Amino acid sequence: MMIPVTFWSYFAELAGCAETVVTVSDGATIEVFLKQLYTSHPALAEMRRSTLIAVGVEYQDGEYVLKAGDRVSLFPPVQGG
Repeated sequence: MMIPVTFWSYFAELAGCAETVVTVSDGATIEVFLKQLYTSHPALAEMRRSTLIAVGVEYQDGEYVLKAGDRVSLFPPVQGG
């Protein structure tokens, strides 16, 4: 299953692109998806503890099971001022 992912803010710089596609097997969780992603984009792995993950418009945790048609977005920690 091919899952598109969008990188927001400085995550695009860390990834070297604004978007990519990660291929995972049917029934894969966000955790499995991230392991695949970090293999090809290791700079993002350093931010894993503070990364916000959304599928569509809903934030999700690592146990979320991805489905065909899902789109993942990764955000850095929210900052205010």
